[in-house]
Amino acid sequence: MTDQTPVCRRLVDRTAVVTGAGSGIGLATAHRLASEGAHVVCADIDEVAGKAAAEETGGLFVQVDVTDSDQVEALYRTAFDTYGSVDIAFNNAGISPPEDDSILTTGLDAWKRVQEVNLTSVYLCCKHVLPYMRRQFERTGRGGSIVNTASFVAVLGAATSQISYTASKGGVLAMSRELGVQFAREGIRVNALCPGPVNTPLLKELFAKDPERAARRLVHVPVGRFAEPEEIAAAVAFLASDDSSFVNAAEFLVDGGIAGAYVTPM
Repeated sequence: MTDQTPVCRRLVDRTAVVTGAGSGIGLATAHRLASEGAHVVCADIDEVAGKAAAEETGGLFVQVDVTDSDQVEALYRTAFDTYGSVDIAFNNAGISPPEDDSILTTGLDAWKRVQEVNLTSVYLCCKHVLPYMRRQFERTGRGGSIVNTASFVAVLGAATSQISYTASKGGVLAMSRELGVQFAREGIRVNALCPGPVNTPLLKELFAKDPERAARRLVHVPVGRFAEPEEIAAAVAFLASDDSSFVNAAEFLVDGGIAGAYVTPM
């Protein structure tokens, strides 16, 4: 299923900016949006990975620290100057460091770093992309779609805590809802994508070191596996497209049924 080339071309001539495009969900989404016809701006702090993503997708690489307001502002200015519009913003960059654990052991520095990368960066990306989408709506009647990566942990609690990560994703969810309501009549939709566990390099590395940790999480997934990045990318493409024109201010769960489960199948 995930290896099939999409037959739809819903994003022809639209410009999409993807943060964290160098790997995982961001890379898979850059490929998917490009395959649907979008001009893709691959933003990443990692120059090697970001350039590779841009080359693979025929897009543009912009190196950016998403916690730096000036760099984020320059990212969207570059996208607009290059392609003439900014139609889609997939604000996806994030971290989940091992030192972010239980509230009893997580230090203030770790807390602040995760909040900066996971939550403040989304605030900055939304703040700097919205003016482009608002002006575009005034000129053409077409605003844009903002998709912010939250997580299923924004709607569920876990005894295996990553306290700052969880709090940051809850913040992304609440902020996305508020922005979706505020700018709805200016042709701008804002949704929070809430993926379940995904087979990204980060997750694979984490669980390879601790198989028991992986098993403890897998048992809660009704479909019996973690998601593939391409499955999350398909959801982003839907939210970015006009097929989701009445989906706004939503928590869009792509979690294999985790949030709906009490007891999972044997």
